[in-house]
Amino acid sequence: MESKFKPYDYLESIKRIDEILNLPRDNFTHHKGVPSKQSLTYKNGFYVDITVLFIDMRGSKELAKLHNKPVLAKIYRAYISEMTAILNGCSLISDIYIEGDGLCAVYNTTTKKDVERIVTVAAKLMSCIKIINVKLNKKGYQSIKVGIGISDEEALLIKAGQYGSGVNEVVWIGKPFGQAAKLCSYANKDGNKTILITHNVYNNLKDSKDFFSYDMFLDCYQGSLIIPSMDEWVEKNKPQNTFGF
Repeated sequence: MESKFKPYDYLESIKRIDEILNLPRDNFTHHKGVPSKQSLTYKNGFYVDITVLFIDMRGSKELAKLHNKPVLAKIYRAYISEMTAILNGCSLISDIYIEGDGLCAVYNTTTKKDVERIVTVAAKLMSCIKIINVKLNKKGYQSIKVGIGISDEEALLIKAGQYGSGVNEVVWIGKPFGQAAKLCSYANKDGNKTILITHNVYNNLKDSKDFFSYDMFLDCYQGSLIIPSMDEWVEKNKPQNTFGF
């Protein structure tokens, strides 16, 4: 966010710290579904059940060694553009965060069907990566790989920043972010499949449950899903004798 200069006063800082730390616990309440961001103040917070999806690129350091910066910029723009489009294309979306070549999406999931829809989002992401790789290969560029982690847990939603400064953000705190990020870091490397999900996500599945198997070492479920219509396009359009699909 854009910031404006404001002199720091440590005495005012002490007052703000005391005010924040002395807030009563009753100010933080449970809420079914993600509440309106306008309902957040610097004095309240909401516990919400959400589903979090992390997607991150594999081998980005090696990619940087193979291409110059303008080419890298085009690859990253295409990747981030279309990953964002898919993440945002689910009506359950609440928030999207982009950091480097990783993206995090927060979904407002209140039913089992809602959670299963996020697994479908993951399948779309993986199929879109294959489409991007067709385009990259035709340009003579290196193919890209990603891993995905998904978690479904309760998290705390708060507004954080300095009151009156205009510098503030909506912040999520809780297990689903750490879980999804950790699973994402294992996905699609060292023999692991492309999509890793927690027990909670798996227990909410019905139609896509059979696509996942339990991994006792990582204590999660692994799967590799695609969207058939998107995969058909890949098969029809990919160059012959190529890898990375």
